[in-house]
Amino acid sequence: MKRVNFCLGRLALVLLALGIAGTAVAQAGAASQNGYRYYQIGNLDAPRPGKTEAAMLLMGGGDWAPEAFHWWVERAGHGRVVILRASGDDELQKELFNDVGGVTAVQTLVFDNRAAADDPEVLRVVRGADAIFIAGGDQARYIRFWKGTQLNDALNAHVRAGKPIGGTSAGLAILGAYAYGALDGGSVDSVSALGDPMGSEVTMDKDFLTMPFLSNVVTDTHFAKRDRLGRLIVFVARAAQDSGKGDIVGIGVDEDTALCVEADGRARVYSLNGGYAWLVMPQRAAERLTDGAPLEFNAIPVTGVGTGSRLHLDGFKVDNAAFTAVASVVDGELQLRPN
Repeated sequence: MKRVNFCLGRLALVLLALGIAGTAVAQAGAASQNGYRYYQIGNLDAPRPGKTEAAMLLMGGGDWAPEAFHWWVERAGHGRVVILRASGDDELQKELFNDVGGVTAVQTLVFDNRAAADDPEVLRVVRGADAIFIAGGDQARYIRFWKGTQLNDALNAHVRAGKPIGGTSAGLAILGAYAYGALDGGSVDSVSALGDPMGSEVTMDKDFLTMPFLSNVVTDTHFAKRDRLGRLIVFVARAAQDSGKGDIVGIGVDEDTALCVEADGRARVYSLNGGYAWLVMPQRAAERLTDGAPLEFNAIPVTGVGTGSRLHLDGFKVDNAAFTAVASVVDGELQLRPN
């Protein structure tokens, strides 16, 4: 099978639509006048091997757990994967095609501005995907470039059609119905968030993507390594206050770790290093969440979902939990004790 890895906008994508893109080559890495760059590898003319199944691959960043990607590729029917990103180039698609394997082709779209999210050729590529993966980077760019666009609609339509989706790091951060947007240009840490939960560093977003079982969820990434339990508790408290709902749940995923969610909401963890998915479920409002004051939030259940556990997202129940704990925030200071 001939492998083609090339970059570029409209001419290449028009050829793609005509089914002859496998012979077109443009200079790799060239900038697109239409606000995006395009790469591909594999055979776009190959028949799709199997049917797709609804699935979510929720990665906490870092290295890939190969078993998780093999699971996800199987649910993509071993067909065509589209990677979306707003920085970087084609390194992820090379790794997916060459190292994970089992797909007919991988295409990558790298967005430089918002206009590209309404480009007809971009939408053609996205709508032709058997699976979509959102790379890491800066979630603020995803929100600013994609929210409210035709691409936003296409992503939600992809999921409604029963096709798999996934994301890592920033790509996972935007999959929950409520998201930390990092819209101030930084990345708030737990100490700052707990000390000033209503401050300008805690920039929350909502109503972007619509994922099954995540309608009341805030996600976070690089979890244990970057000590993010405190900030996820703040995100959950803020989402609960902003929405007026008492059932907001936080899911944090460790680096080198993936939470793989089946169509029925059953989920398991794959990890390279014994990492977890962390479930934060206060089920009520914070005792104090006001301007100019540190957070006060007591007795928050925290559950670790390990490689031997099973999480049921339809009710957020965990079989064989790796650990259970109780978190409390007293005057902005996080305390965690085993349960």
